[in-house]
Amino acid sequence: MEPTHDNNFTSWGNISRVQRDLASVDQFPTSQGSFLPFGNGRSYGDTCLNDSGVLLPMQNDAHIHHFDAKTGLLFADAGVLLRDVLKFTRPFGYFLEVTPGTSFVTLGGAIANDVHGKNHHARGTFGRSVLSFDLLRSDRSALMHCSPEENSEIFAATIGGMGLTGVITRVCLRLMEVSSFDVNQKTLRFNNLDEYFENVEVIDDAHEYSVAWIDQLARGTSFGRGVLMAGNHASVEEGHAMAGERQADEPKDAKLSVPFTSPINLINRWSLAAFNFVYYHSFSNGLSESIEPWQSYFYPLDAIKGWNRLYGPKGLYQHQSVYPKAAARETTIELLECAKRFNHGSFLTVLKSFGAQTTPALFSFPREGFTLTLDFANQGVKTLQLLDALDEIVLKAGGAVNPYKDHRMSAETFAQSFPNWRELEAHRDQKICSDFWRRTALTLK
Repeated sequence: MEPTHDNNFTSWGNISRVQRDLASVDQFPTSQGSFLPFGNGRSYGDTCLNDSGVLLPMQNDAHIHHFDAKTGLLFADAGVLLRDVLKFTRPFGYFLEVTPGTSFVTLGGAIANDVHGKNHHARGTFGRSVLSFDLLRSDRSALMHCSPEENSEIFAATIGGMGLTGVITRVCLRLMEVSSFDVNQKTLRFNNLDEYFENVEVIDDAHEYSVAWIDQLARGTSFGRGVLMAGNHASVEEGHAMAGERQADEPKDAKLSVPFTSPINLINRWSLAAFNFVYYHSFSNGLSESIEPWQSYFYPLDAIKGWNRLYGPKGLYQHQSVYPKAAARETTIELLECAKRFNHGSFLTVLKSFGAQTTPALFSFPREGFTLTLDFANQGVKTLQLLDALDEIVLKAGGAVNPYKDHRMSAETFAQSFPNWRELEAHRDQKICSDFWRRTALTLK
């Protein structure tokens, strides 16, 4: 097809809106100009945007081709959403080995960002589940079949490579068999950050999944209080009992919706303080146990369509960092105090551990230590100054800032976070580029 015009695109942070042409994948190898594969636009920053070129939509006519219920191997187009994978494999009792916090991500996007989930300490990143894929490059006359054994260098560069090495067409993915999609959750409401670090290692060792929500606004002796939610897949009996209480037990459309962007930011310090108080006290003090529906445990925000619009017309920035375990407590305190010093409240404040699991990716954000995620409504220059200050704390601790969720990090911060970026540049398809790569790596060459 010919490129279509008047197509507005934005990443999930809604920081900037660009108008880009669309082209079909078969135009990519022969046309002029820069291209970028586009999945479902759930990246918070500009790794999924190409304001100086053309976007290649990957969801068009994407299908699941085959699933082997004996081996758990799935063969599907890169544009298939994770939610559609789960809908297809649930009757067979298979779940994704690794899933991010939203199911509205394409398989290609999950590979390109080497996404992680609540079980990195147990299973590492999404790339560990990828057995092979077919890759279309502008310098090849035929598809490249890539795996750890075949075209292994480009296989490693493509996982976590932000879509820069070529266009992934089909994927072979390994899923894991589970007794139930639902989760037997152990919840620890901790009174301060010290209590979290005193308990997290033991709890992580006993559970497949683990993630903590932090009340970023808490002060004094309650500084860093929050809720640690760990879990394993429920037993068959527990899952059946839970299913009997629900009308539907497969991926379904969101019940709530934010139909338009709010003219003002609704996620402010006052609304956030009220939410944090209610949410924290909705959990019992100490340890508690419950069976949680899988959709609310893994994908809580998927239940609200367009929730990012609550941040208003200026959008939101997400800052995610990883830093070494040895200095995790001190670094977490510094980051939380920095946000308070700049008078910014974070709605989504998530803390979790990353394990020592290796990734097949050449270029990947997760590494052993702890990761803190903060969401901030865009308040202009003041927010950018805060984000720069957070970067400085992370780099001083020997950590890294997540490029897959970034919209503003400096080229120097990127280079310090990923000193091997030149290896990815060496494997980049020269017809493919993104706004992120253009403003960071290409300014360093």
